[in-house]
Amino acid sequence: MADTVQDQAHEGTVGDRLRAAREQKGLTLQEVAVQTRIPIRHLEHIERGEWDALPAATYSVGFARSYAQAVGIEPSDVGAQVREQMGLARGPSGPITAHYEPADPARVPPWTLALVALVIAILLIGGYYLWRDSAVDDPLPTTEIVDAPAPQPQAQPVPQRPAAAPASGTGPVVLTAIEDVWLRVDEPGGSAALYQGTLKAGERFEVPASAQAPQVRTGRPQALRVTVGATAIPPLGPPDRTISKVSLRAVDLVARAQGAQTQGGAAPPVPVQPDPAPGATAR
Repeated sequence: MADTVQDQAHEGTVGDRLRAAREQKGLTLQEVAVQTRIPIRHLEHIERGEWDALPAATYSVGFARSYAQAVGIEPSDVGAQVREQMGLARGPSGPITAHYEPADPARVPPWTLALVALVIAILLIGGYYLWRDSAVDDPLPTTEIVDAPAPQPQAQPVPQRPAAAPASGTGPVVLTAIEDVWLRVDEPGGSAALYQGTLKAGERFEVPASAQAPQVRTGRPQALRVTVGATAIPPLGPPDRTISKVSLRAVDLVARAQGAQTQGGAAPPVPVQPDPAPGATAR
């Protein structure tokens, strides 16, 4: 019986052979499509000999071979006949023996898309960690205000005022936190900071007397109260603006206070009242 089907199938075109074999087995195109996983529209093009409607010559040969295997015809024989009808030259290695996955190539996504998505994800993650590491040491990355020399009084007529008592400039330099504030106190060229961290409200830091040229950096100058002995020093910078390299030498701080008094006519510095509940002193 199989020889009879083969003999009958050799007559006519490839499409006629495959259709006759399918009908001989009592199969519908839907059943062949399920078995071979080839779309029905491609099977219809094969039976009608519409090779131009198929994706490519290699797909045409592969689909026809899978169809032939499903209906009991020798796949290599059908593949050779398809190549002959399509006018394809036979290569030096003989008939095509590669098996093509009988799936719709339009539904297979390119592998490069997944690779590009993976590279983008890696770059985003790496950029996030670099940004986080660079932001740890500088809590407020705003414009720096470098300490300028104390302003000199301008020569101009001023109303006669009672002479202000000059600031003594004696005593230790103490930084007291009015609110929680981050700061760093160091010396140019020093190997380590004299102090770095968050000073809690009420805590105090006394600049060591041995420091030669101490300077401060902070992002909230208004949260620090600076004193030289019993003399209160004006704020070291505008509120919520990062200051850097501002001198904490007693003589420079007193000069800053005297300059502020001369320009604004402020009252002379008064002794600092002791804190009602002083916090721990940071050293």
